Amino acid sequence: MSNLFWLSAAQMRRIEPCFPVSHGVPRVDDRRVISGIIFVIRNGLRWRDAPKDYGPHKTIYNRFVRWSRLGVFNRIFAELAAKGGRSERLMIDATHLKAHRTAASLLKKGLFPRRIGRTKGGLNSKLHVVCDGQGRPLVMLLSEGQMSDYKGAALMFDAIPDAGTMLADKGYDADWFRTALKQRGIVPCIPSRSNRRMPVGYDPTVYRLRHKIENMFGRLKDWRPIHTRYDRCAHTFMSAICIAATVIFWL
Repeated sequence: MSNLFWLSAAQMRRIEPCFPVSHGVPRVDDRRVISGIIFVIRNGLRWRDAPKDYGPHKTIYNRFVRWSRLGVFNRIFAELAAKGGRSERLMIDATHLKAHRTAASLLKKGLFPRRIGRTKGGLNSKLHVVCDGQGRPLVMLLSEGQMSDYKGAALMFDAIPDAGTMLADKGYDADWFRTALKQRGIVPCIPSRSNRRMPVGYDPTVYRLRHKIENMFGRLKDWRPIHTRYDRCAHTFMSAICIAATVIFWL
């Protein structure tokens, strides 16, 4: 197939340090299997429909699940994003990801939570993201759909890198968030909620740049398994998001 996806040798050299050490029998070709994982996720295929060029589909699936449990794909994303350099402007926002009926179960089974919640729009998950001034994701968090924006910001706050300005919409208009940003030397550019008695000023010219994080969400959701969640396990779904973000923005 002429439209197959293959990681280049240079791309493999960038991500190989994050791979687990192989013990005993050598692993199947990493480039072939990882390229197959990316192809399946990017095109929203069933694992059994993976092209034969990538090898047995069970090998691709087993590698994806095993490395997801080890946090390998999350680590690849985090390390490449950390090498992106300091950005003077950050943006923070969140988006809902609809849970398909194959994944939409509120019953908690197993050690880890599913990260699926109930909102007026049905069962869904929520992706919280901090990105740089170019709209490239730096920090990501998966939560239940009903979690508020500023609660997600509180969970990610320690991981937010230093910057000059933070852009956010009205959902992040909280006094504690503004104060915490200022204590770190970050100027908040956040419009006030309509019910705030004393509106807080912001720079509308700078705020117009916030469309870049919305564009980032749109590019992530071009990958069908990201737009609609099919994975029952949160760790595999988050791994798929990290793979998409890495391939689109950091490789």
